[in-house]
Amino acid sequence: MSIISLILTFIIVLLLVGLSGVCAGSEAAILSASRIRLHHLAKKGNPRASIILEIQKSLGAFISALLFVNTWLNIAVTALVTSIMTEAFGPVGAVYVIPIMGFLITIYAEVLPKIYIYNDPERSVMALAPIFKPFYMIFSPITQFIDKIARLSLRLVGMNGASENQEDSSQEDLRGAIDLYGGPNVQTRHERAMLRSILDLADVEASEIMTHRKKMLMLDASLPPDQIVDKVLSAPYTRIPIWKDQMDNIIGVLHTKDLLRAVRSLKGDLTKFDITKIASPAWFIPATTTLFAQLEAFRERREHFALVVDEYGDLEGMLTLEDILEEIVGEIVDEHDVELPGVRLTPEGSYLVDGSVTIRDLNRLFDWNLSDEHASTIAGLILQETKQIPEVGQTFMIHGFRVDILRRQRHQITQVKLTPPIHTAE
Repeated sequence: MSIISLILTFIIVLLLVGLSGVCAGSEAAILSASRIRLHHLAKKGNPRASIILEIQKSLGAFISALLFVNTWLNIAVTALVTSIMTEAFGPVGAVYVIPIMGFLITIYAEVLPKIYIYNDPERSVMALAPIFKPFYMIFSPITQFIDKIARLSLRLVGMNGASENQEDSSQEDLRGAIDLYGGPNVQTRHERAMLRSILDLADVEASEIMTHRKKMLMLDASLPPDQIVDKVLSAPYTRIPIWKDQMDNIIGVLHTKDLLRAVRSLKGDLTKFDITKIASPAWFIPATTTLFAQLEAFRERREHFALVVDEYGDLEGMLTLEDILEEIVGEIVDEHDVELPGVRLTPEGSYLVDGSVTIRDLNRLFDWNLSDEHASTIAGLILQETKQIPEVGQTFMIHGFRVDILRRQRHQITQVKLTPPIHTAE
């Protein structure tokens, strides 16, 4: 082989290895490019971003085309180098090809281009966008033919090439992106918790965050008018359920503004006051209603207050629009609220927690991962995990947390001390 032929062959080998590297880099770029960033760029009118998003809709076929071309490029360059080596060294030259081509293809056609692409995949994929579309159009018929042969081969051996699980994973992708959105500061942690809470609205039921009937302020309709007015004025709430004969018999909901209007219209003469005439009809919802559905219902009905009932129609508690908003943004306290968070940090790093504190609030506040699948409060979690009603002074290990029972009122756990694992302690 002449020197000119050798130089020409060497240039062809470098060219084929370079093209193989472009294919490997293109694969890395299209797979690692952020769809979110590309979507924002496409909305701003960037045509290259639109091309990439269109290709990502049929990503499997595009990757197949890249692999097809890359495979044949590697075969071609290996065959070319083999012919040179056998001509130069005889049959033993074919053995020399293995380490030489292994080194060239691994370093320069696979590792190097992918390392470069991973440094800035969006910029790389945008640079390659103009050649992606014609490339895909040219090789698409070939990859479709190969795909049919592959699926037929699988069926011949009794296997199905179709995926049995085609569920949309967009929400899982979004949750993963939220978890990756991190930082050491408290603000970032709160933002992450808010974003997770928005996604959880469709999975959390009203019974999990409602105010239990034991904690509800309700008014007896048979009370004297002056007592009703005094109770309403001393209450920190604007909407109060009214019951008659028995507490489960809710006959309406009193709004403090309606009460004030009625008192003013009567010019202070409470002898003519009738609470049943100014109370609004009560709105009852099932305990299994999701927060997302209830948020939509609150918006449609333009109401902020609902009473929660179980499957037998018995009153379980109440749910407000503020309760749902607090699931997203955290506790909202105004100047009339009675602030009873129910959680206190001790000097040794443990937490004194009321039994009625919800697991979701603890997880959101401290970035814990306590299970709320079968119980909504910390007391409920203890009962669920221990399968007993603990005595004061007992200690348990639950999900890695040390739980000391501090107070119990009859069969209800009212206060515990939680000691988190070292890696979750604040």
